[in-house]
Amino acid sequence: MQQLFHEIEALNEEYIKVWAEVCNIESPTDYKEGVDACGRYIADLAKKKGWQVEVEPMEASGDVVCITMNPDAKGNPISLSGHIDTVHPVGTFGTPAVRIEGEKIHGPGVVDCKGGVVAGLLAMDALQQVGFTARPIRMLLQTDEEVSSRFSHKATVRYICEKAKDSAAFLNLEGNSKGKICIARKGIAPYKLTVSGQEAHASKCFESGANAIAEAAHIILRLEQLKDGEGITCNCGVIQGGTVTNTVPKHCELRVDFRYVNKEQLAEIQRLVAEIEQTPQIPGCSCKAEPISLRLPMERVERNEKLLEKINNIFAANGLPVLDGSGTRTGGSDAADVTDFGIPCVDSIGTQGEGIHSPHEFAWLSSLEESAKRIAAVIYGF
Repeated sequence: MQQLFHEIEALNEEYIKVWAEVCNIESPTDYKEGVDACGRYIADLAKKKGWQVEVEPMEASGDVVCITMNPDAKGNPISLSGHIDTVHPVGTFGTPAVRIEGEKIHGPGVVDCKGGVVAGLLAMDALQQVGFTARPIRMLLQTDEEVSSRFSHKATVRYICEKAKDSAAFLNLEGNSKGKICIARKGIAPYKLTVSGQEAHASKCFESGANAIAEAAHIILRLEQLKDGEGITCNCGVIQGGTVTNTVPKHCELRVDFRYVNKEQLAEIQRLVAEIEQTPQIPGCSCKAEPISLRLPMERVERNEKLLEKINNIFAANGLPVLDGSGTRTGGSDAADVTDFGIPCVDSIGTQGEGIHSPHEFAWLSSLEESAKRIAAVIYGF
């Protein structure tokens, strides 16, 4: 194990350059050309290492990539996965998109989630250097994670689950919080709520108008009651409506984001949305609710708890800090689908930084080596 760690240290500078190059290939989810270019870069690197590469074409999202080291080994594989799509439009971070300053690397995806992918590649390279052949190692590159696989109609994440179904362990390479690891996450259920009213002159609003924006305000107040922190929460992220100030608005549209812990809470969300549709607060108004997508929660299950226990035993035996898996993260992840598929899984073992989903995203350079050591230790010691 110590020799493995030495190999990671020796390769680290090379992979910091890879990290910067991967993140400089800008790849917002809706820019298939960029996502595919990022996938090709990583696939070409893998081919140079002698690893097997498969590409699953996708029509609307980026093509999914499966990289396998030791494909003919007899042991059950360990699968690694991270997404290579990012959030912000091309150019948001400047040109070039990546800059390294002091102890930090700034740019799109340096934490979420290209940094974790590069850490996984570094771990695989080091394992190859020390002659590890006990089991296959798979790296699965997701391409529309940031939109809950909506662009591919879940085809990308289904492909990943099928490829990983025989895995002894699945490590999802989302960003790491110092001292922590994730085995429970909330699910995400975004909705579009379209509110209709009755248009009228503003002076007649109490006589003949039905204000769609006012009805939307009532809806928001009802949704605000869900904010209890541990259970269901809801955020109204987008509101659009009205035409001119002296006319009672007949239309308003809300985009709301529900977060939930389990399937029972999802049923409660669906009940509340139906109630909002059926019980408008302003006479003459109506509301139509449409689900935009759905991301399952990563529920706390025994197989993931046992996997975390085994991982922490490996860490403790080899001088790495054990990680705390208590608590539930509020952000969604493909680890939820993997868990629901029945594969033992832990999440958030990638690079560490701050500013995720903002133009100020950065990672600590030292976290690449730290993440790679954790990933490699799990594979080598399993």
